Amino acid sequence: MKKVLVVDDEVAIVTLLEYNLKKDGYEVEAVYDGLSAYQKALRNDYDFIILDWMLPEMDGMEVTKKLRQEKVETPILMLTARDDEYDKIIGLELGADDYLTKPFSPREVLARLKAIGRRMKVKNNDSHKEKPKVDVKPATQEVYQFKDFTIDLENYTVTRQEEPINLTPKEFELLAYFVKRAHRVLSREKLLNGVWGFDYVGQTRMVDMHVSHLREKIEPDPKKPRNIETVRGFGYRFEGVVDED
Repeated sequence: MKKVLVVDDEVAIVTLLEYNLKKDGYEVEAVYDGLSAYQKALRNDYDFIILDWMLPEMDGMEVTKKLRQEKVETPILMLTARDDEYDKIIGLELGADDYLTKPFSPREVLARLKAIGRRMKVKNNDSHKEKPKVDVKPATQEVYQFKDFTIDLENYTVTRQEEPINLTPKEFELLAYFVKRAHRVLSREKLLNGVWGFDYVGQTRMVDMHVSHLREKIEPDPKKPRNIETVRGFGYRFEGVVDED
């Protein structure tokens, strides 16, 4: 039985979600503030967290950020009364897996959890597939070393000459997705599906924005990128420049 942590300070919403989740076969725990949610998510294993944006003690964004910093990868469905696209993008950048704008129907919540579950299954299957052949210097299986940076997929770090490059969780995930598919042309839609999930098809500006941010951080000259190339009319291609020594 899959286990869900529901976090909202509105008792009516918690009651509604709890009833429908249990009816659909989920085991449910509920808390009403962000600090309690953070502490429970650190101590317990959940299959999903349904997390409200506006919470007492610690808001949903801070909870998400802190959990991802602690390497807690439990999928998070963010609930928000805010309908601003920029706010939603920030939530996804910090590590939320999906979002729903209030008011919502319980059936949509259940559908979103199932969609997240499918994406996680595909992601986990991909992680066990044979790594693509990339022209990199010898390194461990989870470390890819390039001329401009080194990415450690296991420890979630990116460094340049042993100095850390600070990426947001989504920037790291996007870079990892590129690295594991080096030399392949990837459409914006493919990147949306692979990194953000199938629910965001059409929001190609999100991809362009994150690629631009990545270039600012990993390219010597972001205006003339040599690692993440634009393939006009198609999307992007990661080349991963290596030392010639």
